[in-house]
Amino acid sequence: MLTKRIIPCLDIKNGRTVKGVNFVNLRDAGDPVELAKQYAVKGADELVFLDISATLEGRKTMIDMVLQVAEQVNIPFTVGGGISSVEDVDVLLKSGADKVSINSSAVKRPELINELANKFGSQCVVVAIDAKQIDSEWKVHLAGGSIPTNLDLFEWAKEVEQRGAGEILFTSMNNDGTKNGFANEALAKLSETLNIPIIASGGAGTVQHFVDTFKEGKADAALAASVFHFGEIAIKDLKEELRDNNIEVRL
Repeated sequence: MLTKRIIPCLDIKNGRTVKGVNFVNLRDAGDPVELAKQYAVKGADELVFLDISATLEGRKTMIDMVLQVAEQVNIPFTVGGGISSVEDVDVLLKSGADKVSINSSAVKRPELINELANKFGSQCVVVAIDAKQIDSEWKVHLAGGSIPTNLDLFEWAKEVEQRGAGEILFTSMNNDGTKNGFANEALAKLSETLNIPIIASGGAGTVQHFVDTFKEGKADAALAASVFHFGEIAIKDLKEELRDNNIEVRL
């Protein structure tokens, strides 16, 4: 059985880690390089860094940060935000990132997924999908959740897999920052539909929420931010609890 992964997520704005609720009301959560170093020591399986403003200035900051993180950590890390070309990815991977995450750029030009998978291998390509449940339908949103589309979450996820993505990072905008638990029903449906790993994101508030997303949501990995950044859940304690619930993790 594959071990389940615990992944702290660091949203980066102007070189700092920030955290909000439902994608707004951001507050400072610390220096990303320092946090990365701590998480690697404390037992995180991977890290995800998302440049949420992804301005030109932010892109330069991101490259510097990737170089610094690569020097400090010995676990895989994924970088996303503002990536729209093979060249962007080439620079990030050469700077030390293990994977890249694309979101809006993949929706705007789906061929980008094929190009990246063909050039760098599927294992490097994570497609992030931010979706919101409106009535009974899950609709994909772009640009940090600010632009709604008519794309259906499950149809888009299927296309993403077919185009060569190695993994999907699904964030439920309804659950993000609420600490009320992950969107396990949607996650389970994704898991049944797809053959690639799914990272659950949005809603972590308690250890039980992680247990539930692995058991009910059938997620392959769980990503969270504030509960880790602000010391509400220790990764070591979380993993021991998961193991006690017969969920295979790396201790």
